[in-house]
Amino acid sequence: MKKILYLLIILPLLLSSCKSKKAMVSVPLPVLSIDSTYVGNPDVVNQLFAPDHSQLKRLTPAKKKRTVAEAPVVDSRIVSPSIVLKGTDVVSREINVSSVYPGIDRVRQYEFTHRDVPEAFEGFRIAFISDLHYKSLFKEKDLASLVRLLNAQRADVLLMGGDYQEGCEYVPELFAALAQVKTPLGTYGVMGNNDYERCHDEIVREMERYGMHVLEHKVDTLRRNGEQILLAGVRNPFDLGSNGQSPTLALSPDDFVIMLVHTPDYVEDVSVANTDLALAGHTHGGQVRIFGYAPIIPSQYGSRFLTGLKYNSAKMPLIVTNGIGTSNKNIRIGAPSEIVIITLHRLK
Repeated sequence: MKKILYLLIILPLLLSSCKSKKAMVSVPLPVLSIDSTYVGNPDVVNQLFAPDHSQLKRLTPAKKKRTVAEAPVVDSRIVSPSIVLKGTDVVSREINVSSVYPGIDRVRQYEFTHRDVPEAFEGFRIAFISDLHYKSLFKEKDLASLVRLLNAQRADVLLMGGDYQEGCEYVPELFAALAQVKTPLGTYGVMGNNDYERCHDEIVREMERYGMHVLEHKVDTLRRNGEQILLAGVRNPFDLGSNGQSPTLALSPDDFVIMLVHTPDYVEDVSVANTDLALAGHTHGGQVRIFGYAPIIPSQYGSRFLTGLKYNSAKMPLIVTNGIGTSNKNIRIGAPSEIVIITLHRLK
């Protein structure tokens, strides 16, 4: 009560300290700005304008550019039993790297804990990139930056989600650069809609030239210390007439299975039984988002699978990346370009 009385006494004195209108200082109203190097979770803002299905809830705005080691992080743990399958736990954080790696705004990291992860894969690191659209906004110096960043992450495997190019003439130099990313278990990739429209054969040829694995409705095996996890890749997920049966259906529910697919819609359109985690791109996080609202989302499900950690109707977790490049217009607003790093853990 005394504090309130003191405040009432002091307040008139503060107001009377302005001797004239000329001496008064106008305090601007706070303005919410949208920055492509934004550190935090844009899905939080999205709640104001659209139903938000994301479980990444905490928001930390960036105050200044910092080094990777000093960069602020945003942590979020998924705890809702109504959304998460039993035996699954996910923690995420975002790190601003734009000052150190031009062309890449952030690294989005996930600690993914699951009961089916083999002991030998405890701490296994997966790098996931998608939608480079080289050369769009993403050009030569940005590609060199991406290679440096990926090598700095020391991932055990590199996964790629498609839409690699904006012209067939760029394919050779793109994959020559990506071949410089070194991981113990190699590089695996699927194709995006751009890659089926043009350059498909050239991309396959360049990937195979450098020992990269093309997963088109194919399952491959990652082995470590006598144990394994499975990678299932989807061929042209927009053609359900030909590819509407998931390659995971023939697998065992006891295996730990990661599905690599260009569009997140696929995991809702068809049964992806036996999948423990799916990785997708295609949405670009909206590419342009104003106050969290994306006018154009290339998904029949609207903002449901826009970006980040999502779940299909079967409660299967899906990580959707904003990707790196751009399409149609060379601009990103409110949808930071990113790479994804996933660290696997066995539920104990």
